Amino acid sequence: MGATVQARLDDKAEAALRRIARIEGWTTSEVIRECILEAAERRATKLRPRLIGAGCFDSGVADLATNKKHMEGFGKKWRVDKQGNGRWDW
Repeated sequence: MGATVQARLDDKAEAALRRIARIEGWTTSEVIRECILEAAERRATKLRPRLIGAGCFDSGVADLATNKKHMEGFGKKWRVDKQGNGRWDW
């Protein structure tokens, strides 16, 4: 085994540690090792740049980015009040 780690836990963290150990059937050391590895994986995926939905498509509208009528309502949200009246809101 590698390094030995010491940590001070408040009552809430200690209860959570014992609860996880009991549910999983692990020792407290196994719980801590697994949590460290999970935290490292979460951080690694956060730091990796993710590109979602990149690509090209043809909408058939030639002036989509320049014609102001296509931008009408962009950045606004349609809201409905208690009386059922709808309006654009920033």
